[in-house]
Amino acid sequence: MKLIVNGQERDLGDADPQMPLLWALRDMLGLTGTKYGCGVAQCGACTVHLDGMAVRACQIRIGDVAGDITTIEGLGTPADPHPVQAAWIEEQVAQCGYCQSGQIMSAAALLALNDDPTDEDIDRAMSANLCRCATYPRIRAAIRRARDIRRPPCPRPRGGAF
Repeated sequence: MKLIVNGQERDLGDADPQMPLLWALRDMLGLTGTKYGCGVAQCGACTVHLDGMAVRACQIRIGDVAGDITTIEGLGTPADPHPVQAAWIEEQVAQCGYCQSGQIMSAAALLALNDDPTDEDIDRAMSANLCRCATYPRIRAAIRRARDIRRPPCPRPRGGAF
């Protein structure tokens, strides 16, 4: 069985197609940035992207995966972080940090679909990602910052019109 993970074809050998994607990522491929939380798709700690959409890796069987998987390890790099990762650092979002990779993956999926989300849009999109440290205000601020990082700067008027 083969999957495309973070842009690379990965061979899972004769892995059981009933295996949750989460275990294949963590145990077979060593991508431990995706976390196990509740195991029933209620907390969002295991959020990854499947063809750009945020999904819960604990509830998807590898035999059902048809598309490209992106994990937190594939979103950006320390030298070139994704705008959401950069905003997370700038806003100092993480407290215990356990849920943060899932939070970041959901935020990145939101901004891919809506490049100017309102606070209501952010709250709705992030409502299925739980944070036991209650960093929700910093998460919202980071998403707003990431939104601004992604936007090109407004052109300045010529001729000193201001």
